[in-house]
Amino acid sequence: MKTLIRLSKLILPLFPVMLLAIIFGSAGYLCAIAIPAGGAAAITYSFPVKFLILIGIARGVLHYLEQYCNHYIAFSILARIRNIVFNKLRKLGPAKLDSKDKGSLISLLTSDVELLEVFYAHTVSPAAIALVVTVIMLVFFFHFHYLLAISAFVSYFVIGIFVPALVSKPAFKSASLFRKKFASINSILLDNLRGLEQSLLYSKGQDRLKEISDTSAELSQAKKSLAINEGINSAITGLLVTAASMAMLFTSLYLYKKNIISFNAVILCTTAQFSSFGPVLALAALGTSLSSTIASGKRVLSLLDEDAVAENISGMEETSFDGAEVKDLSFSYKKKGENILSDINMTFPKNKILGIKGKSGSGKSTLIKLLMRFWKNDQGKILISQKDINLINTKDLRDMESYVTQETVLFHDTIENNIRIAKLNATREEIIEACKKACIHDFIMELPQGYETMVSELGDNFSGGERQRLSLARAFLHDADFILLDEPSSNLDSYNEHMIMEAVKKEADGKTVIIVSHRDSTFEYADTIWNLTSGRQS
Repeated sequence: MKTLIRLSKLILPLFPVMLLAIIFGSAGYLCAIAIPAGGAAAITYSFPVKFLILIGIARGVLHYLEQYCNHYIAFSILARIRNIVFNKLRKLGPAKLDSKDKGSLISLLTSDVELLEVFYAHTVSPAAIALVVTVIMLVFFFHFHYLLAISAFVSYFVIGIFVPALVSKPAFKSASLFRKKFASINSILLDNLRGLEQSLLYSKGQDRLKEISDTSAELSQAKKSLAINEGINSAITGLLVTAASMAMLFTSLYLYKKNIISFNAVILCTTAQFSSFGPVLALAALGTSLSSTIASGKRVLSLLDEDAVAENISGMEETSFDGAEVKDLSFSYKKKGENILSDINMTFPKNKILGIKGKSGSGKSTLIKLLMRFWKNDQGKILISQKDINLINTKDLRDMESYVTQETVLFHDTIENNIRIAKLNATREEIIEACKKACIHDFIMELPQGYETMVSELGDNFSGGERQRLSLARAFLHDADFILLDEPSSNLDSYNEHMIMEAVKKEADGKTVIIVSHRDSTFEYADTIWNLTSGRQS
């Protein structure tokens, strides 16, 4: 219920459209009831048959208008939800997203959000329509006799509320399991596609195939359980509709024998009752169909409820770079866990190249991420331009820092656009100059389409060294005053490493450059080198 309430709040800006959907839907269902009831009235009360044609046309028009309003609401809200989710991911990243399963995130962003359409287009207004039509029909039956109204009320309550409530709990368990398995198989397929070469190389294809087959079987079983619940719900409601119609027939016949109502009223009331279950059946179907939507809604809302490790900051005094410093810095990724960094004190003045050396796992990359404020430091201070890093606008921080990571992420776009991400208004000449500094320009010009060459998914059509040089080109294009290079030459040969470090030396004029590496050759031009051993400075 909490999930439904939170999802319902998003409808408030579109409440007028929702009101129209309820009006059109209620009128449309009344027309649908009026067609068979009017046919009965035409036999018993000399009802004009030509009006049935007009009612049929009105039913079609009203149904279209209701569906148009509902889907306008649904797709408008889904667009809004996607914006909210993507904004949340930007706030959570990269710290919180590093530990999240990418396949599960893809499932959440696509199918889970898409399933919310069932709630907005086929739940809210149908529930209101069922209530409106039920009240009108109860008044109609009460006009003939209160026993008929009671009979109708019991049938509407049992079919529209009791049965959905009865089947919703097992249906929700099945739906939750299905969404979980669906996300799991997305992750497995994504991992296997990325690691296809390794699976073939080490003859693990059969093992990976078995993992996919087992997960598919579990997904199929969860789907089967969900379908069984839907089938049971449909069978029960169908049986109850027939039973309710018979109950109305026998109740009206009883009243006819008592000379309380006419035989014409028996036919009219029974026909009206039998044809009035449309809104209630739509509500009854939600007991199973809505369970998948609620499961998806809970997954989406759980993401939105997560707190960012480092919040975006704005509204502070504008800051430009004038050196950086860390004082008595300690940090662990888990509260009260073992420190990754302990009592670090370093100064990063302008116009200097500083090296941080250490083995893998010594905390080098963690220090860089703290300087980027991807994570918040536990103890000590990080100062930039003599200001606490937690008091600097995020925009200012991103403008003054260039960061080259160990793993280069390339997008499925042209080479030019992949580099331009570092400076969106950059000219082709600026991009070429950055690529020359990164020793990648000649390689690009040898490609058939040059800078217009498309990068494949994850940059698989480039080697590790080529991807790394493209990442360096981004950093040179960004032209920030504080350059953070995390293993910038790990995939480069000695010649390209020397050429790039020469370019870094030239770029360092008036700037601060931090180079993180475990290779001695990378620190050829470093003014100062610090060693990190198990998170401690030496």
